[in-house]
Amino acid sequence: MEAGTDFPADFKLLCELYPAFELGGFLGFGGQGSGGQGSGEYGRWLEKTREELDVIDEWLEDANLSVPMSTYPAPGGLLVWATSTQGDFFLWSTTGASPEEWVVTVASRSGAWWNYAGGVAQFMADLVSGELELWGLPSVSPEVGAW
Repeated sequence: MEAGTDFPADFKLLCELYPAFELGGFLGFGGQGSGGQGSGEYGRWLEKTREELDVIDEWLEDANLSVPMSTYPAPGGLLVWATSTQGDFFLWSTTGASPEEWVVTVASRSGAWWNYAGGVAQFMADLVSGELELWGLPSVSPEVGAW
């Protein structure tokens, strides 16, 4: 799998400005690898993403979703942008004319699937501020550490 796509601007900015980090001891954000395509870091990110999408495919087979979903590179497919220390996945539903239209989708290890109408940066801000309805996720403190 090559990424084969661009990413939302807020995600790219976070990847440029920050090294991999863990938010509140829960959400691990590592970005796509700051080295870009052709770097070893980017290659490791692609391999990890392939493995995570295989897990998501298994979860989708078992999920009782009202709207069928599939993983990227299928049109509108789910693409991982972060994971949690507890086995949850934070994804994009890659629908729309551009990455700026992608919706954040959460796949909780508890079986909850839900969407968030906002970008990655706003999702994380709402997660730590308590503004976000957690739907099976724990509350998260704003502390940042190495991932």
